Amino acid sequence: MEKDKNRSLAKKVAVAGSLLLGSFALAGCEVAPPAALANVLDMGWPDPITPEGVQMYNFWVWVWVAAWTIGIIMWALFLVAVFKWNAKAQAKKTDDEFPKQLQYNVPLELGLTIVPIIIVFVLFFFTVQAQTKAVALDKDPEVTVDVTAFQWNWKFGYAQIGEELSPTGQLYNGADEQRQALAEDTKYEAEELPNANPIHGTSTGDMSYLNYNVIETTGTTDEIPVLVLPTETPIEFRLASGDVSHAFWVPEFLFKRDVYAHPESNQQQRSFQIERIDREGAFVGRCAEMCGTYHAMMNFEVRAVSPEDFRAYIQFRNDNPDATNAQALESIGQDPYATTTRPFNSDRVGTRDGQNYTDPNQNV
Repeated sequence: MEKDKNRSLAKKVAVAGSLLLGSFALAGCEVAPPAALANVLDMGWPDPITPEGVQMYNFWVWVWVAAWTIGIIMWALFLVAVFKWNAKAQAKKTDDEFPKQLQYNVPLELGLTIVPIIIVFVLFFFTVQAQTKAVALDKDPEVTVDVTAFQWNWKFGYAQIGEELSPTGQLYNGADEQRQALAEDTKYEAEELPNANPIHGTSTGDMSYLNYNVIETTGTTDEIPVLVLPTETPIEFRLASGDVSHAFWVPEFLFKRDVYAHPESNQQQRSFQIERIDREGAFVGRCAEMCGTYHAMMNFEVRAVSPEDFRAYIQFRNDNPDATNAQALESIGQDPYATTTRPFNSDRVGTRDGQNYTDPNQNV
């Protein structure tokens, strides 16, 4: 009878271990969790719109499955100990026999030491796997976007566009050489100035690390900047700050990257890539690094359109350099202004009634 009980317990432990190992195995792959399960365990994460986001989303949910599996097993063991070996249960016994003592059970103690180590190693391995895919720079981008953050807004420029989407039909290099040369001139100060070039031999006003492009969109207090991007296209983002530290965050990317001034000097990789955006739509973007007084107002919008509409948009902007971004969006049948967020009223006087935003359509 005692052997049967031990075998039953061993089977239960084996089943629990199988569930636990299965949860960790699923955490390492890109298997999508059941929708109902994901809605409970994703903890409010938005639905991802990139393959990198999908992998991180799946990893997040399956790690929670593994965590709940561990928790249920541990709670079950606690409850068994509480109810099976409490004082009342002991008083009902006809003998005074103590519960089985396991403090010198070497196999059990080895198991309780080794299993947590394996859990940590497995979680670490799959975390690195998901992270490696998110930061990989091998996705052969068709579109390269320069992102410049500044207090308290954004500038987006198209640095390079592949032949299929290019307004010229050839590889498009969007660098503004004249403005880039002016920025390069800020790198060094005249040697006769007191304390010239104090920052590792460069000027305190050095802007040479920033990128300037012919086709750019710059946000203002009255208008949220809209970054137009094609779906089903590899894209590279090159990040830099014109002043303090900021962060580039699109919640549906499930990925945030800090934006620094002088990124190379600060050992910061300024570029990251996404394999594609999976669906069209408007997606809010935010600064996720506390950067000063109007940090909470430093929003932008990603407008994902079809590759055909993106090509038409770039063509319009290339042919009409004086046209606004709103006019270019209208030319391809899109809303001219951001739809996911509104400009904030920067005048704090008179905003206590809750009217703390401005309507860009009033400017039309």
